[in-house]
Amino acid sequence: MMVGKRQPNASGRTGPRAVPLYVFQPPVGTPYGLEVATIEDFFGQHDDWPWNPPYPGRATFHYLILVTEGGLRHDVDHVTRSVTRGQWLWVRPGHAQCWHPPGTARGPFILFEPDVLTPGTARLLAPLTSHEAPAVLTPHPDDAVWLEQTALQLLDEHRALGRRPLELHHALRRSLLESLLLRLANAPGVAPADPTADTGRAATYGRFRDALELHFRDVHRAADYAELLGCSVRTLSRAARDATGNGVRELIDERRLLEARRLLGVARWDARAVAAHLGFTDPANFGRFFRDRTGVTPATFAAREAATDR
Repeated sequence: MMVGKRQPNASGRTGPRAVPLYVFQPPVGTPYGLEVATIEDFFGQHDDWPWNPPYPGRATFHYLILVTEGGLRHDVDHVTRSVTRGQWLWVRPGHAQCWHPPGTARGPFILFEPDVLTPGTARLLAPLTSHEAPAVLTPHPDDAVWLEQTALQLLDEHRALGRRPLELHHALRRSLLESLLLRLANAPGVAPADPTADTGRAATYGRFRDALELHFRDVHRAADYAELLGCSVRTLSRAARDATGNGVRELIDERRLLEARRLLGVARWDARAVAAHLGFTDPANFGRFFRDRTGVTPATFAAREAATDR
């Protein structure tokens, strides 16, 4: 499987800033940006990982896992998710994730890059692939069996490399993946697609959200995101306001603040480590940033969250 090994720092421990970004690197001979395996195969191939403690990482691609037996625990954006039989775990590009020690879980494990989807299907799936969509999905009861069967068919086709012409093999894999995702979009908690949205601006905003999720730690200006996307700041600003009612800078700050809350609260990082992680050169600047938006200092927020968890 393409997932690289997590590497600790020279001291043998991973510090707060060591959250590596993994790119898609399928095994030799695997075509295009889609790979399918099983949870049990993944754990079997990575039994030398330092599960205790595990190390966090991020990826530029989607992780999609169906639990057909047992249970799975997995951290997504510093929150531990419990996934039971029949549920799907979805880790989207840019989200911080951390594996727990191997358990009893079994089931299909799908990895795919965003551009595997055809443009029309990607538009329909925007609410499901959105970074705000649920990390754990419970399918509609009418869809559950069909989804499991389709996932297993996708696994079978992925393993059939060499039985058919390569282009046909990939077309079948992509067709099965898109069918699965379109049906999964019916799961409770997934917002329906907005048919009235300006498709051009919606696409620009979607690309901005993807870029923001990958780069909010070190890219903080609207002009830099516009350059990444190949559009003007005005175009990006209009797309952001159409989609959210907020400006680009506000959305960047919201994402940094969300990460700060997660790290100070759930992950129990100290303010200095959070400041460095989010690209603040001075912890005092981070303190002002946090206090101006929450009304409390990072230390007060962290203490309050710790007291709540007791």
